[in-house]
Amino acid sequence: MKRIANIMVQRRIVVIFTFVFLFFIILLVRLGYVQFVLSPFLVGQAEELWSRDIVFEPERGKIVDRNGEVLAENVSAPTVMIVPRQIEDPENTAKQLAETLSMDYDRALEEITKNERIVRLHPEGRKISEEKARAIQELALSGVYVAEDSIRHYPKGDYLSHVLGFSGIDNQGLTGLELFYEEQLSGTPGSLSFYSDAKGRRMPHKADKYKEPVDGYDLKLTVDNKIQTIIERELDIAENKYNPDGAIAIAVNPKNGSILGMASRPNFDPANYQEISAEVYNRNLPIWSTYEPGSTFKIITLAAALEEGKVDLLEDDFHDHGSVEVGGTHLHCWKSGGHGHQTFLEVVQNSCNPGFVELGQRLGKEQLFSYIEKFGFGTKTGIDLQGEANGILFNLENVGPIELGTTSFGQGVSVTPIQQVMAVSAAINGGYLYEPYVAEGFIDPTTGELVAEKEPEMKRRVISQNTSEQIRDALEHVVALGTGRSAFVEGYRLGGKTGTAQKVGPDGGYMENNHIVSFIGFAPANDPEIVVYVAVDNPKGVVQFGGVVAAPIVGTIISDSLRALDVPKQEDGIEKDYQWPEEPLVEIPDLIGLETKELQSYYFNFQIDTVGDGNVILDQAPAAGEKVEQGSKIRVVLGEK
Repeated sequence: MKRIANIMVQRRIVVIFTFVFLFFIILLVRLGYVQFVLSPFLVGQAEELWSRDIVFEPERGKIVDRNGEVLAENVSAPTVMIVPRQIEDPENTAKQLAETLSMDYDRALEEITKNERIVRLHPEGRKISEEKARAIQELALSGVYVAEDSIRHYPKGDYLSHVLGFSGIDNQGLTGLELFYEEQLSGTPGSLSFYSDAKGRRMPHKADKYKEPVDGYDLKLTVDNKIQTIIERELDIAENKYNPDGAIAIAVNPKNGSILGMASRPNFDPANYQEISAEVYNRNLPIWSTYEPGSTFKIITLAAALEEGKVDLLEDDFHDHGSVEVGGTHLHCWKSGGHGHQTFLEVVQNSCNPGFVELGQRLGKEQLFSYIEKFGFGTKTGIDLQGEANGILFNLENVGPIELGTTSFGQGVSVTPIQQVMAVSAAINGGYLYEPYVAEGFIDPTTGELVAEKEPEMKRRVISQNTSEQIRDALEHVVALGTGRSAFVEGYRLGGKTGTAQKVGPDGGYMENNHIVSFIGFAPANDPEIVVYVAVDNPKGVVQFGGVVAAPIVGTIISDSLRALDVPKQEDGIEKDYQWPEEPLVEIPDLIGLETKELQSYYFNFQIDTVGDGNVILDQAPAAGEKVEQGSKIRVVLGEK
């Protein structure tokens, strides 16, 4: 029995030691797991409990034009940060902060005694001046820090405002390109981390950790600063001259869809957007507004008719009586009494509504609306800006003879300006419909290298090269001989089309004496480098025709832009048909080498402005052979032989 008892005791001891051994094995495994596997996580958790972070905002990427001209940048605007548990004398700290930041003492005391890890003094301590930041630092207050920060700055004020958009107080994009490319522009925040005990007191023997912020990419645009400046200038002039309800302008490179300039009125200063109605800054009219296009839409009807072989512009003719009866309704021409007998080239030149109704009828509704959709109407163009509209087209099932007729000359459909610009670009560039774009690429702010670049995107080919050539020729005739004569530019071959669209009122009917007048032009007509569209909403104190108001603006924008692009002048264009009260331009004579007394023997209607001393003309501007308006000024440089 005694031996059995000993065996039982031995077994119990073995079992106990086995359990103890297994316990220590499990304990060691667990400790090893914690030490080698969970250690980084646990250390991170502990450091997070001990650490306090001062956030350093990254530098938001600049926005520049295609030549590097800065359009949006950042200026230093530091921010005051408070660590309440490190405040040693709350009353004194609140008093000095209130005095320096011009804030209420009681609110300052409330802010710095909050039971929070870090407090930002908002708004008095946000985005402050460098002077105030230095003053805060000189106070050397415990628990008070000045973090580097910045504020968005738009050096050109209201220039390109709807396209650029603006960013908020936290440098987040709110509208325009600032919002559309927020991810690329914003960058990644950095921080300065210090360690504190449970009471928030700084731990002196623990080193601070600094995580450097990663700045955002700079955004390079397709916009040309020179062209944009011309557009802004001309819209300012139009606004002062006509006091319109609104105005827009778009310039695009028809060869790839890149936007060269875009503006609208009314506009705003992005730095002061809080002072402007949201209806102004939230509506980028060139891509947002929709309205009946009027006669600029006739280009699409013309393109469809030519492509389908429904008309020969020189051989086919048409007699305009002033109106045409369609479905029991008379559709009128803009010219009372009509244009009489015309070729279809003259129908285009004269913007004859009944003539385009005839083209629409030859096409039929299926073919016409098929081309309207192919040219991109009724759907968004895909431009890289927020707020683009679709436009509105008739449902094909609801298109009868009247709807077909009115659509043929641009009435009854609703389109956006950007849709018109891209459609006309396709009509005159060989038939290629491109997606418009504003961002050319992104630049690394450290290396200056282009890290991403936008490639032009062709959606489809709509018409043939031959049709496109015929359209360019017809529209050049419009500017030289037809309704677009006021857009004519001596020395450049310019084509285009006028538009005068009635506006629909609140009751659903057309408004009286309230039109959107427009003109779309391109140059050079044989090889287009630029397309410009201008629309003026309800201009005051003037006859509301596109050829009277919008065409001269487009002519000026195109001529100045071609010079800015260094496009040479051409001598083989169609001569302009001057009509009363227009006066033909006169050619400047060669005056270089003449003596001043010889000028008296010349009979011409110019003003002479002299520079320098002497009696011999050494130079002149404009140069000999250029054509200018009668009475223009010629500047001559005088010297001795």
